[in-house]
Amino acid sequence: MKLLFMGPPGAGKGTQAKIICDDYKIPQISTGEILRAAVKNGTELGRQAQEFMNAGKLVPDEVVIGIVRERIKEPDASNGYILDGFPRTIEQARALDSMLEEMGQQLDVALNLDVPDEELIKRLLDRAQKDGRKDDTEPVIKNRLKVYNDQTHPLIEYYSKSGLLRSINGLGSMEEITARIRTTLKEVES
Repeated sequence: MKLLFMGPPGAGKGTQAKIICDDYKIPQISTGEILRAAVKNGTELGRQAQEFMNAGKLVPDEVVIGIVRERIKEPDASNGYILDGFPRTIEQARALDSMLEEMGQQLDVALNLDVPDEELIKRLLDRAQKDGRKDDTEPVIKNRLKVYNDQTHPLIEYYSKSGLLRSINGLGSMEEITARIRTTLKEVES
């Protein structure tokens, strides 16, 4: 199963991705983690990424896509994977489609955890308080959500047009949300 997990900060993507990874025995591929590992391991792409990061710049799409390509080729991803945090833009989604086509692969589904902004703000403020993150104030959280919504809305439309998008109601207990995801994945598989 080759999955893309989408959802705003605070939607529970990371928590749900870990559960689904365990269900399917597939890796969670987080671009942030991959970039840090590539830099730490001193790979060619990691060195390229480090140059941009040291200069305080975003790592260009072609470097990120190269790193994702390397990660998808690893043996533990042969039965599938969950992409988390990538793609973030239409350009990245198109590049991902091209890369997967070259590799003879395609995504099975793009899951979007749908949670209203008011609930996300509440969750993120609670998490900030529990984790002692003083920088996660309501104005900062609202800005992060605005940026996410501005960048992601076109992706939701993109994957909807391709027939891959499945929206999951992200309200309720962790178990209820997991059950909805599992039901949706069973429908996709059949």
